[in-house]
Amino acid sequence: MFLVASLVMFVVFTANVTLGAATGNAFLSDVGEMLVLFAASVLFVAAILKREAAQKAKTGG
Repeated sequence: MFLVASLVMFVVFTANVTLGAATGNAFLSDVGEMLVLFAASVLFVAAILKREAAQKAKTGG
């Protein structure tokens, strides 16, 4: 779930950057863009930590 949410946030960030570079009309401000990228990073880290905890519980370590 966290990994999918991270991917969605990254796609929004990429679309914003691409649209801004191609047309000059980005739909997010600089601060909004930073917050979306930060949220994508946090969600990605949460997904990795959750997967690592599940793997550790599975192996009994």
